[in-house]
Amino acid sequence: MVFPEDHPDYSNKPKGIKFALTEHGRYQSELRGKCQSWCEDGATACCNKQILEFEPDFQAQKSLVRETIEDASHLCLFLPKFHCELNFIEFFWGKVKKYIQDNCDETFETLKRNIPLALQSVQLSTIHLWEHCTHWWMNTYHAGLDTKAAQVQVQEFSSKKYKLHQRVPEAVASSFDFQIE
Repeated sequence: MVFPEDHPDYSNKPKGIKFALTEHGRYQSELRGKCQSWCEDGATACCNKQILEFEPDFQAQKSLVRETIEDASHLCLFLPKFHCELNFIEFFWGKVKKYIQDNCDETFETLKRNIPLALQSVQLSTIHLWEHCTHWWMNTYHAGLDTKAAQVQVQEFSSKKYKLHQRVPEAVASSFDFQIE
């Protein structure tokens, strides 16, 4: 998607939709470069941008962010936008901000001193709990529940009072994926 270094006019510059499709013999001059709004669902050739998106080598190309992270031997995860309940780092930052708020005297020096303490104040076990909560939300969405129905299910389960602190009643446990013997 980038011209080579030895290109006479466009060294290391992005190729653009027209040139990339022309290289593949797929450019259609009668179509727009890209639609003014979203392309229709199921359409494969409403504009040249969409044709390019369906090219196998374009789909296989990793983003620069992903390539950089993976080249450093790290795992790159992109989480859904606008679903903070599926991103447990949001819970982490909320807890850090709460610590800063509770331990702030409104000076910049105190803020600088408290940030490392706030980051260290979050227990690893708490992060694991948030991760489990994230998996639970994902499972409810996979089961077809919307956010409101999932929240009702959480409230119903968490509001029940059990007399034994180490035992969940069989009626509740049977709703889980495992069998009680």
